[in-house]
Amino acid sequence: MSEDRALVLPPAFLKRMKQLLADEFDDFLACYQKEPYRGLRLNPLKSGREEIFDRFSHPRNLLSEHFHLSPVEWEELGFYYGTEDTPGKSPYHDAGVYYIQEPSAMYPVTRLAVDDSGLRVLDLCAAPGGKSTQIASYMNGQGILFANEIHPARVKILSENIERMGIRNALVLNETPDRLAERFPCYFDRILVDAPCSGEGMFLKNEEAVSEWSPGNVERCAGRQADILERAAEMLCFGGRLVYSTCTFSLEENEGVIEGLLKKHPEMELLEETRLYPHKLRGEGHFAAVLEKKTGLSVSGKGAEGGAQKTERLKDHPELISFFRMEFRMPESFLGPLENGRLLCYGSRLFAVPERTPELSGLKVLRPGLLLGENKKNRFEPSFALALALRPQEVNHRALLPLYDKTDPEALKRITGYLKGLTFSWPGENGYYLICADGYSLGFGKLVNGTMKNHYPKGLRKQ
Repeated sequence: MSEDRALVLPPAFLKRMKQLLADEFDDFLACYQKEPYRGLRLNPLKSGREEIFDRFSHPRNLLSEHFHLSPVEWEELGFYYGTEDTPGKSPYHDAGVYYIQEPSAMYPVTRLAVDDSGLRVLDLCAAPGGKSTQIASYMNGQGILFANEIHPARVKILSENIERMGIRNALVLNETPDRLAERFPCYFDRILVDAPCSGEGMFLKNEEAVSEWSPGNVERCAGRQADILERAAEMLCFGGRLVYSTCTFSLEENEGVIEGLLKKHPEMELLEETRLYPHKLRGEGHFAAVLEKKTGLSVSGKGAEGGAQKTERLKDHPELISFFRMEFRMPESFLGPLENGRLLCYGSRLFAVPERTPELSGLKVLRPGLLLGENKKNRFEPSFALALALRPQEVNHRALLPLYDKTDPEALKRITGYLKGLTFSWPGENGYYLICADGYSLGFGKLVNGTMKNHYPKGLRKQ
């Protein structure tokens, strides 16, 4: 990091921060002489929370042999990694074993009080998906996660990250807060509003945010944030919890927005506000406020309109039954939820939808659940999303490939070859197989007379 890094920061920003921090300003400014902290968060949906923590958190583990890890204190499954590490290039990343996420950005979700009791949770400004995938890790496949993003290009990235992390109970929407508030008043048990902001807290690693900063942009952001938070408050059910977060320091975008909401909504109660400063912890700047909608107050509002999403039963899709039971050898433990009528058909594509999914007609939906695959000329072709959502123990047809095996020098080469689209030899009966790296699913292959044909998506194949 250049020694004059602080000199390129906008003078108006520095003046604001000096007024805000007073005696701490010099310590704050010194942070801009350092490299930013880098973090990753383990994904318990791939194997279970205790198993993945035990496997990767100890000093001598699979990740620490390749990366320099140390724990993030506010997220049990969060870890810092070294400046020379490249976790994004590891097959573990392709398998969704972890999500690369700035350490401070992991904090707001820890205040949302999400669990696996079947909650309805909304991440209102969700792209690129760091906080949505973190929420899903606490939900453990229970309840419904609505991951929404207003921008069409960014919502595609969000959907891809939901897919890579193997999340089964998420709906991905491309809607405005106004449209969602009209459709789902007093509906959600938990809402996260990670609001678009001026990005002051990310200046250290994002020079584009520095060049775009201005007092006028701060004011515009604050106005937009107030509108978004207003809609979120309308969608929160009584007794529900809302976390508002930003990656900025400005009073207008943080405490000012919260004060404005509380003045308009006496039913909303502020439980806590937290500022994360880079000179006080190992991370970038962040703000989080926790609010609750109190019960027992008389305010206008009603429950969400419409009934449950109309779904189909597994018996209506013989191609799917044939694939799961005969060609792929899927155990009954996975088929149970589908037998109970949680299939949604969009054209030739079949989705497994979360239980109690509401009616979605009229909304822009990218993903109404887990895409199982597509019917093609009386046969069923499984999706890449299904492969990433499965664990090896859930299927009988699987190819378990060791990733780092000192006794097998070809192990890593076999996996990297699969990610490049290559075939490999494998014993067993013909049919689809779940390809796994160290017990974590990577994608599908189809065994034909001893040769595993590659079904890894062509657009994701390595060069």
